[in-house]
Amino acid sequence: MTVSHRRAFLKTAAAVSLTATGLGLRPRRAVAQAQKPQRKFTLDLACGAIGVEADPREAIRLAARFGFESVDPSGEFLARLSDAELDALLAEMKAKNLVWGAAGLSVNFRGDDSQFKASMLRLPEVAQGLQRAGAGRVGTWLSPCHRSLTYLANFRQHARRLREVAKVLGDFGLRFGMEYVGPKTSWTAAQYPFIHTLAETKDLIAEIGRDNVGVVLDSWHWYNARETETDLLTLTNRDVVACDLNDAPANVPIDQQRDGVRDLPCATGVVDLKAFLGALVQIGYDGPVRAEPFSRSLRAMPNAEALAATVGAMQKAFALVQ
Repeated sequence: MTVSHRRAFLKTAAAVSLTATGLGLRPRRAVAQAQKPQRKFTLDLACGAIGVEADPREAIRLAARFGFESVDPSGEFLARLSDAELDALLAEMKAKNLVWGAAGLSVNFRGDDSQFKASMLRLPEVAQGLQRAGAGRVGTWLSPCHRSLTYLANFRQHARRLREVAKVLGDFGLRFGMEYVGPKTSWTAAQYPFIHTLAETKDLIAEIGRDNVGVVLDSWHWYNARETETDLLTLTNRDVVACDLNDAPANVPIDQQRDGVRDLPCATGVVDLKAFLGALVQIGYDGPVRAEPFSRSLRAMPNAEALAATVGAMQKAFALVQ
């Protein structure tokens, strides 16, 4: 093609592009951008996870003040409120554009049978408190090893006990999520290793056999379990009850990472949060995403500084997929 012919071709192509735009036919790039999935999950405040001391009412005020979008509920607190008190609390949340995150599980399912049965007695009351307030998610974590129970014995015990938990929660319309703990230093800390991967957690969910049971994801444990975006894409929005977001210390080999030593999202770049959050966007996850860094420096800060640092780190991470 000669130079003059090439110039004529480019001129014609430009004219066609302008005509198409005028007719409302957007270029492929614009269409692709318009069709790009948008995040549905919320920037969640879990005060205890970042060392902030605040009662449930104060947590709601702090969440609104610092730009969070949801706040973790306390089932015990909500169960004690009168109808008038609850209505006022929910009105305040609506005015502040806040929704509920995920509550923690109050049941002791890791101890002996007597402890488990005793702690189950209050679960209906707590679950009803959450239901009254419109909260729909409850989560807990799974210990990755045991001193005396073999994997199979521990698996059977977890399935039996957590099936009871899931039934009570399900009776009140609540979803129940379980978080696996991934670091090798954790699942080798006692004689018998236990669940420490997403695949094993899925096995437990299947054994429990209740349709309100899913997983609590954590970027730290996902990284330590050596999992990938592909693993996350095997899940659906319904499978994910809650999510924690963290980074890992730099210059520490993966097999030497320790659960109590983490960092805020995007602090080091060790954990691929773009892939992690990108997968959540792709599956349409619409629940809470909260920071759980177990950071000594963060816990030493005054509340306002800790909250500002946390929301800044979370917004930086969210920007990776926006």
